Amino acid sequence: MKTIVVVLGVLVSLAAAHVVFAQTSDGMISYEQKINLHRRLPPGQEARKAMIPEFRTTKHQLVFTEDASLYKPVIEDEEEPMGGGGGIQMRMRVPNEEVYINATSNAITTKREFMGKDYLIDDTLKISPWKLGTETKEILGYVCNMAYYIDESQPDRKLEVTAWYTNKLRPMLGPEQYGSLPGAVLAIDINNGDRVVVARKVEFRALKKNELKIPTSGQKITQAEYRKHVEETMKQMGGGNGRMIIRN
Repeated sequence: MKTIVVVLGVLVSLAAAHVVFAQTSDGMISYEQKINLHRRLPPGQEARKAMIPEFRTTKHQLVFTEDASLYKPVIEDEEEPMGGGGGIQMRMRVPNEEVYINATSNAITTKREFMGKDYLIDDTLKISPWKLGTETKEILGYVCNMAYYIDESQPDRKLEVTAWYTNKLRPMLGPEQYGSLPGAVLAIDINNGDRVVVARKVEFRALKKNELKIPTSGQKITQAEYRKHVEETMKQMGGGNGRMIIRN
């Protein structure tokens, strides 16, 4: 019952926020993502810590209008080597993943790259079972409220998600699928530092032509089909995440 009440509260807040921010200008939010690579090593692979840095930092951007947004990585021209001994350099390539959300139609389209192939997933944007906290913090001059929930959609992995959002920017706006709060999400913390995404810049400007468009390239597939395909492929490869590139 508490979860239902919280979700209803978020829905009411979203409706009210849409009225307040109906005239919000177009713009872009730049994010920095930091992943703890050491935490992601499987048991028995402690020796690999010396071959890779503890953290991996990447840049992402969220372009938005009044009712749509597109979240995608900023692809660097040349990435720095991750270290390693014996003349071996390890690089982690940023996957070309894009998330398009239409807040009016509650539609979400995700383009995901896996093993060099693009997949296109169309779905309905779902409001996560957020619980609204009482804590606040300031990010880029915006006072942000806390919201959190536990994602148990994957049977073998539980995610503790904490978001910080501001009601000074329009609702239904945030990185990846974490945009179902009554304000723009400026920070996400997953599993207490396992993966952290923080906004580094907010700017309002006219968008360039084709800067915000729905992804159309890739094999259409459902979320369940994609997850099954990834799991089966990784089992055949003996584990790993398929994104680590080793160069001599």
